[in-house]
Amino acid sequence: MFKWRKQGLIFLPDKTRYWMHSHAQVPYSLELEDRIRVYFSTREKIDAAGQYISHSGYVDFSKERFPEILEISEDPIIPLGGRGEFDEYGSMAGSVIRHNGKFHLYYCGWSRGVSVPYAWAIGLAVSDDGANFKKAGPGPLLGPSLHEPYLQACPIVYKLTENNWFMFYLSGIKWISEDSKQDSQYLLMCARSKDGINWERQSKPIIPAIVPDECQTSASIIKLDGLYHMFFSYRHGTQFREHKDRGYKIGYASSPDLLTWTRDDSKAGLEPSQEGWDSGMVAYPHLLKIDNRILMLYCGNSFGSEGFGYSVLDDGTA
Repeated sequence: MFKWRKQGLIFLPDKTRYWMHSHAQVPYSLELEDRIRVYFSTREKIDAAGQYISHSGYVDFSKERFPEILEISEDPIIPLGGRGEFDEYGSMAGSVIRHNGKFHLYYCGWSRGVSVPYAWAIGLAVSDDGANFKKAGPGPLLGPSLHEPYLQACPIVYKLTENNWFMFYLSGIKWISEDSKQDSQYLLMCARSKDGINWERQSKPIIPAIVPDECQTSASIIKLDGLYHMFFSYRHGTQFREHKDRGYKIGYASSPDLLTWTRDDSKAGLEPSQEGWDSGMVAYPHLLKIDNRILMLYCGNSFGSEGFGYSVLDDGTA
């Protein structure tokens, strides 16, 4: 079992920026020379339609004095898409990969629907400096397909070699109607690529579900002692906003090859607190190493509305 020591909340949305009124969710780190840059997703004030517009930004932490904050992005790092494009109403940063001297940002784009409130697809943006990104094109890398007809989001990409890439992402299974609300059910899936652009999907869930209408997202993976360890978020498909026992928790699975996974949530080791910012939910885990320490960034209540915190892996982990 993994044992984590919680260190508390370390970043809250800066409400002085119009685009960062609430939430700092789905954190993802990139190690730079003197700092740890953490990309995250945030939201404007709710609009007249009762919906949000999402933006992507970053916060830089000192590598030596983590979690001391050095800098916060002044503006969103990805422009919103044009009318009718897949990211017209928002972006959610997923993962950043160095490739061919540039930074490749895989992200989720938001659009809106009629019979359902939203649609998501996965896009790519490219940067020379890791701070200012341009979309690779107006369309998504991964969107609805013959065998994945709904939504795709939260891409976590791993580049093992120049021609061996893995993407772990959520893909919609169905829409659920309850009390006039429409919510999507989605599970983790895997795609592979030789160049980071063209992806071959398996189009099947990789982690078995254990609760009714389970939703899964945010797979973060670390290799220790020859085995891949995945931490991810899961929740019930309904009444997850009203009942904290149905909200996001952190699950665990292991694999020898990134393809076949064995689930055992008893090993995850991070539970909601008795009170405070992460008492109702723990979500969107992201693993990183600083020196010889393994850290987990994660969000708390209301899908990270108050920001994100971190925990440290105990040396005595079994």
